[in-house]
Amino acid sequence: MNLPLPLAGFTGIPGLASHPWAYPALEVLHIVGIALLLGNLVLLELRVWGLAPALPLQPLARLALSLSLSGFGLLLLSGGLMFLAQPVELLSNGAFLLKLDLILLAGCNAAWFHVRGGLARPDGLARAQTLVSLGLWLGVIICGRWIAYL
Repeated sequence: MNLPLPLAGFTGIPGLASHPWAYPALEVLHIVGIALLLGNLVLLELRVWGLAPALPLQPLARLALSLSLSGFGLLLLSGGLMFLAQPVELLSNGAFLLKLDLILLAGCNAAWFHVRGGLARPDGLARAQTLVSLGLWLGVIICGRWIAYL
């Protein structure tokens, strides 16, 4: 497989994928990132759907989104390092490529949600976008697990 120009000739960080604790530690950090991202998004999405109306949406959103973004940052860091351990294999893995596509779609959906003011008016479209968000992130997790089997 021909790698994209910035990765041409790069075969990965030697020994990272087989290191007795480094790669497993990255996987643990990745799981913590998933928990922070998805857990807080689900909390916020449930509030958009009208659950716990006593909780003010805007302050809850500030907390949940800051924790979600922290989780996403942890996912980028740990996922980027895991990618660098075996870029050639991952770039030829259909589940990995689909995972990247789903992450891009989830980001576009989130941007659209916030640009249109979904928090200020949690209407039917905002609720639909939360379902799309949840579906996309669950798809990302599923693809992440399938990477090892394809």
